[in-house]
Amino acid sequence: MNETTAIPQTHILDLVHHNPGEARYETRYNDPHELAKMGYGGKVYSLFESPELAVDWNPVEPGLFAAGSAEETWRRELFHRLKREFARCRQAALKVYAMSDLVLLPRKLVEKYPEVADFGDVNDPVVAGWLRTLVSLIFDQFPEMDGLVVRIGETYLEDAPHHVGKITEKKDPDRTIIPLMQLLREEVCVRRGKDLFFRTWVSFDDDAESYQKVSDAVEPHKNLFLCVKHCEFDFHRGHFFNPFSRVIGMGRHRQIIEVQCAREYEGKGAYPNYIARGVIEGFPEHAGLRESGAIASVGDFARTRPDLFAGLWTWTRGGGWEGPYIKNEMWCDLNAAVLARWAADPARTEEDIFNEIASERIGLAPDSLPAFRELSLRSADAVVLGRTSLAVPIFPWWLRDEYIGAPDLPPLADDRLLAEKAESIAHWEKIVELTRSIRWPDPETREFAITSAEYGLRLFRILEAVFHLAVAGQRDDLDHAGMWLRRYDEAWQEYLKLADVPACSTLYQRNIIRRCTCPGSSAELADRLRGRVQQKSSK
Repeated sequence: MNETTAIPQTHILDLVHHNPGEARYETRYNDPHELAKMGYGGKVYSLFESPELAVDWNPVEPGLFAAGSAEETWRRELFHRLKREFARCRQAALKVYAMSDLVLLPRKLVEKYPEVADFGDVNDPVVAGWLRTLVSLIFDQFPEMDGLVVRIGETYLEDAPHHVGKITEKKDPDRTIIPLMQLLREEVCVRRGKDLFFRTWVSFDDDAESYQKVSDAVEPHKNLFLCVKHCEFDFHRGHFFNPFSRVIGMGRHRQIIEVQCAREYEGKGAYPNYIARGVIEGFPEHAGLRESGAIASVGDFARTRPDLFAGLWTWTRGGGWEGPYIKNEMWCDLNAAVLARWAADPARTEEDIFNEIASERIGLAPDSLPAFRELSLRSADAVVLGRTSLAVPIFPWWLRDEYIGAPDLPPLADDRLLAEKAESIAHWEKIVELTRSIRWPDPETREFAITSAEYGLRLFRILEAVFHLAVAGQRDDLDHAGMWLRRYDEAWQEYLKLADVPACSTLYQRNIIRRCTCPGSSAELADRLRGRVQQKSSK
């Protein structure tokens, strides 16, 4: 069997995506031995733990980072830290990968050579030459690495003070994607026999024509994989803006599927949010795909196209910025552990694996498993119904990280939207009840579980009030606005009381600091309506 037809083993990888510009997460998933115990086969180091930032350029550009300079001191410290980190992976028998932004080069290199000024153009032979040099430096100086994960959708520089980066025409197959993938295939896979994971995100993941064009143009290789998120664009629920990825199962390259376990738009593990079942067996909003015979879940993909299914890549922690910051990783751990174990044997049922994980990792007795199963499944419905909608299009970016914006309603939002919010609250009330009924293995776990369920209930009461206020504003119904302003204020008062509970994660904020794609904050929406209600009552 030659290199273009051999099917490599399934990859089960994990990434801790440290928030750019912030302190690194303190998490069990930084420990390669913990990942190995969970069934992972490799660890992907995050953007600012990539050797592309740490390599010594002296072999090709002597003095680029002068000895004793601030940039050389920074580089050497990162170099030696990565060496220690990668050695820990080797000790745990994990493969070592790093996610790398491209094109990213030392600032002094770009300043030294004016012809590299447009360094985002991979068709420029000078840029291509420096990329080949960078790949050589990475694998010459970090031979313990098993490969690279390449990202071109965005470029972050918050923790790369001595580098500059960009990519031009990142969605253009002919100008950017195909030549870049061919160059890296040659340098990483063919010349060095290393793995190349090329991410499709925000480049050719939501355009079937572009994806097929790339697939046709780039020859497959046993070490070349395309990384595809299970939903299009970002890790949101719903079918209006983030459908199940249409390119999963397309083309001729093996695909590894990305899944975020502590979802940045959904609390980051601060409250129950079990998404592993939906990823494996399909979310209800994608049922129509299955009815039409199309792939509607990652499980469908693994079972129907095992020739293309290359495994899973989870983000156990990270994504987005700031909080909420959690004090217990139980909810993200449940997602990660189920997904990792399922990826090792996709023929198994998600429910069997769920019960194993609940027993082994959480320590629940058999008589508590039904209640834990029910609350976990309810959490997935509670979240999607409470923060967006399965009935009407609600742009999902209004709520992200620790910030609550104001939802951008469609014209004449109907009552189905508000009925979903009431259904979400009913789910959360039942989740709290179930959480209190379970015999948890220890007081610490019990306190966090109950607190996190209360967190979800109280937060989503705020969100319900925000939707009612948005609808009242749209309909110019000040009586409705007055009633829900009272509920909004009461919901915030109850939610803020959780700050005194030791097990509680950090709380959402009233005002927006990090960007949300929405018409202002929920606090601004409430204040505008409050002024109008008060003005009416004073007449």
